[in-house]
Amino acid sequence: MQEALQLIASPTGWVLYFICAILIGMSKTGIQNIGTLAVPIFAFLFGAKYSTGIVLILLCFADLMAVVYYRKAFLWNEVKKLLPASLAGLCIGLFLGNYVHDKLFKILIGSCIIVGMAVMLWLENASTHKREQLTQNRWYAPIFGFILGFSTMIGNAAGPALSVYMLSKKLSKVTFAATSAWFIMILNLTKVPLQGFVWHNLSWTGLYLNFIALPFIILGGVVGIRLVKILPERQFRLLIMILVLISAVLLIVL
Repeated sequence: MQEALQLIASPTGWVLYFICAILIGMSKTGIQNIGTLAVPIFAFLFGAKYSTGIVLILLCFADLMAVVYYRKAFLWNEVKKLLPASLAGLCIGLFLGNYVHDKLFKILIGSCIIVGMAVMLWLENASTHKREQLTQNRWYAPIFGFILGFSTMIGNAAGPALSVYMLSKKLSKVTFAATSAWFIMILNLTKVPLQGFVWHNLSWTGLYLNFIALPFIILGGVVGIRLVKILPERQFRLLIMILVLISAVLLIVL
């Protein structure tokens, strides 16, 4: 436990760490992508690659909370469409992770986020015919699945691309959150042995640090549920896009 407390050296670091836990909790219960803001902060606190191990366990805790809350609202059919290609993306990300420098790691994560944002903005302005033409293509789900698997492996940064995919499916906010939570939980649980035995960036010290953050994850989850209920749809989508863009820029420039 003492080693876990030494991972963060300053009071400011602890404040940032707990803010990240709150953001992750909020992202899992409805405020999609706000947890992406935690990615550059974790990279700043622990280093880009090592931080993926710290974040992964926090995400698993938050995933469990989300799937319990949304246990009846998810669409298994959408999860099945994405899974095969996403597992391939995980494997590619796992291989590249052994050869990528820490700074390049941050740039890759940020680039994945920006690509997701670009597609999201295009879908917002495209005609109904063009959107349907794109989303009904048989390669649509596999391409997104691969991007999701790769981006979540190299930096737990699948949120923006997943939001693009789910938004394009015209799901309600609750179904959107539920299906996203179940899909990401499956990916994150798959990543645990991969990061533990291949990247070696999971540790008991990191796990103890995660347990300290549990109350803040729960707090974030409750706040996320409340905000989804009161935020108008237009303002909700605009907020998500702004937060995602900020997080991508921070990753690339820091």
